[in-house]
Order: sequence, then C-alpha cells, then structure tokens
Amino acid sequence: MKYILFIRFFTSIIIFLINPLSLPNALAAVNPIDVLQHYAYVAHARYEDALNSAKQLDNAIDALIAFPSKEKLDDARLKWIKARIPYQQSEVNRFISPTINELNKKINEWPIDEGFIDYVDISYIQDDNENELYNANIIANSKISVNGQEIDISVLTPELIRKLHGANGVSRNVTTGYHAIEFLLWGQDLQTKTRKAGDRPYTDFSIKKCTGGNCKKRADYLKIASTLLISDLEKMAKSWSAEGETTKLLMKDIKSGLNLMIKGMTYMSYGELAGDRMNLGLVLHDPEQEIDRFSDNTHASYLNNIIGIASSYTGEYTRINSEKISGASISDLIRNNYKNLDIEINNKLYDTLKDAYIMAEHASHVESYDQMINDNNPIGNKIVRNVIDDLIRQTESLRKLRIVFDLKEADVT
Repeated sequence: MKYILFIRFFTSIIIFLINPLSLPNALAAVNPIDVLQHYAYVAHARYEDALNSAKQLDNAIDALIAFPSKEKLDDARLKWIKARIPYQQSEVNRFISPTINELNKKINEWPIDEGFIDYVDISYIQDDNENELYNANIIANSKISVNGQEIDISVLTPELIRKLHGANGVSRNVTTGYHAIEFLLWGQDLQTKTRKAGDRPYTDFSIKKCTGGNCKKRADYLKIASTLLISDLEKMAKSWSAEGETTKLLMKDIKSGLNLMIKGMTYMSYGELAGDRMNLGLVLHDPEQEIDRFSDNTHASYLNNIIGIASSYTGEYTRINSEKISGASISDLIRNNYKNLDIEINNKLYDTLKDAYIMAEHASHVESYDQMINDNNPIGNKIVRNVIDDLIRQTESLRKLRIVFDLKEADVT
C-alpha cells in the first residue's frame, strides 16, 4: 500500500512539475506582483492541503483509539504518511517569515529523544550528558522535574504538552508535531540494518489488551498531539491567506519579496537538505539523523522537500485532490531576458528531482534510507551523495537570480 501510494503520486508529480525538454512558452510580459501573489497562493494551498490531511489523520486516530486493531493502526500510519506529502513540500515557504519558521518548530521539530515521551528499548542510550530528560517517559510517570521545578504530569492536557515541548531548553525534548505522532504510531525503529520500520503493537492503545502499560494515557497523548498539530497548521494556513501576516510581508515590496522567495529555495536546498538533513547523516552513517526515522519515510520526505523547491521556481503545484495549479513564476519572470539562466536552473532542478526519485524508489523497495546511509554500503551512499551534489549545484544556479534582480542575500530567520 505504501509503495503503491508512492509510485502513483510521484510519477505524476515529476512529469507535471518540470520537463526541460518541453519548457512552457515564455510569457510576453510578466508582472513581478503577479509572481509574488501566485507564490502566496500556492503556499496557502500547500498549508490548506497539510491541514486537511492532518484532519484525516485525526479521524483515523479517533478510530484507532475507539476500537484499537491492527487495521486501525495501519490506517492511521498511512494517513500520517499522506499528511507528510503537502507539509514537506511547504517547507521551502517557511523561511519567508519568523512566524512560520517558529510554528515549524512545533510542527516538524527533529531529531527527538523519544524516551522523553514513552517507553524505549533497553538498548536506548543509557546516559545523556546533554539532556537529563532523555528517558523521562511522560506517559509512564506522574511527575517530572523541569528546570528544577516539579510538574504533575499524571493527567495530560494540551497546555501541559505545549509546556513540555523543548523542556530544559533542549530542542530534542519534542512533545508536539509530526514526529511525536510518528513515534506514538510506530514506536522505535530498532531494525536499522534491515528493511523494517518501527512496529508498535495496536494493543499499546487498548484498555482491555494493554501492552506497554499506561495505554489510556498513551491514547490521550496521541489525541492531544493530533489536535495540536491541526491547531498549528490552521495558524500557518491563516498566515498565508490573502490578508494573512506572511502574505502581507511577502507583498510589501517587490525586491524584498523576490529575495525572500530566492532565500527559501537556496536555503532549503543547501543549508537544510544538502547540509543538516542529508550530508550529516551520510557522513556520520547515523540512522538517528534521518528525519522520519520511526516510519522509514525519510526518502519520501526529502523528495517532497525537493519537489517543493522546484515548484517554487516553476509556480506549479499538484494538490492532494490532484488539482494542478500553475501561474506566474520566477521562471516566467526571467525567461525573456535571461533564457539561458532559466534553462540552466530548470535543468538543475530536473537533475535533482531525477536523482531524488531514484533514491526514493530504491528506499521504497530495495533497502530503507537508514540502510542506505550505513557504513560499508557504497551503492546506497552513492545514491544519497548524488542527490546532495545535485542540491549543491542547483543552489549555485539559483543564487544567480540575485544578480539578475540586483539583490543582496537575505538573512535566514
């Protein structure tokens, strides 16, 4: 099911998104304001899709909690995987404003110390000098000490879960967002050398057949985390609405707006993907560095990030209902006077998409991403390295847009 979903979606998205052999006809004249407006429109569509997908996930979680079964757990996991698609494509938009970037820390913070939330295997780290709460186990305990203050955690509430997010100033103490939910649905992935994801039993949410202890509290936590995810995504979507704070920031000034768009594409390509997310894990050969490590969905998340970058340049986006959106883009804006640069960027984006698709397909049915970045795996390492190198090359080309528009590099918020 997971592989079929992957193939159907990504085959269509790559064909639609960018094909350097049949570039669209150049527009006679493109208004930069139209480019900014369409960018905001696509960003809003992405966050609407992320929100609607999160609501479908929430419904599946309700069904799992009400009548726990393997089928209900599998459905919730599939809904989580689907929910990741639009959000990961939206990440290129989060560098536009501090508001969106701060919300992202509640929604998509990683890596996480899962022992802070729930039970972990005995092989889990025995000591952590950087995080004294690494095995605090919120679900199993009734009290926790944060910054020297004892907190009652016997009954979980949304306010309490919010308060514990980033406890003691440690970013790995994640209590909200996709990855807290991911861990609760899958449990730890202890099979990093075989093609298996986490395998939490559905009985961890069953009152009558309870495994792992504290099943009612675990179910309560899962529901709270899902509710908070929806709340945060609602704020993101509102900020990108026509009258939203982030849209107004983008539209305030043409040069500033274009600079923010370029910043999103270049920083997501280089600083985030080629650097923090992919290169670090590959160099360290560390499965703990993969973003969706409990579900083994990392390959799809990285591919979606890359699709989002290309979409920001071309102005094209495929919604979760298969509706295809297109409009004025940076590509349109430069094509008449800087045709060679437009072709160069489109070709670089295509190369990255092609190699990212190869990586994702390999991870889908040959070996999972955590296996691919293992030491002594030259084939898997090379596939990942190809994508990293592509991202670096596309960043170099995208940075040339600042010369075209006579812009200075914007700070990353």
